[in-house]
Amino acid sequence: MAEIKKTVTTSQNQGVSETGAQVHQETHKVGTEITGDGKSMITNGIWYLVGFIEIILILRFILKLFGANPINSFVDLVYSITGVLTGPFDSIFGVVQQTAGNVSSVFEPSILVAGAVYALIGWGIVKLLSLDRPAAE
Repeated sequence: MAEIKKTVTTSQNQGVSETGAQVHQETHKVGTEITGDGKSMITNGIWYLVGFIEIILILRFILKLFGANPINSFVDLVYSITGVLTGPFDSIFGVVQQTAGNVSSVFEPSILVAGAVYALIGWGIVKLLSLDRPAAE
């Protein structure tokens, strides 16, 4: 979490105006500066990585569910990248496959399990980095 530094400047003016009336004026200036620290940058990097992994896993899930053509270069790229990520979870559940004409739709629950596991791992790492931080006020 970023550090927030506040600077408060106070000035008071008292005196008599040109008309002879008593004048009392106060000015408060508050300046706020937000600075990042190393842990914040690492935490943000972890969340961006987890977000990217989740997005490509969701893309794989949708492509498999709608029976995308695996010969297509984009679909093949997505399958090859995410195949590494879902590999450890592939044998947890059976795969349900439906065929309608020449389109083969596949429901792979292992993709959903992989997404949940990677999100939990990312959350755990972020929490581990923030153990020594004071609670936000």
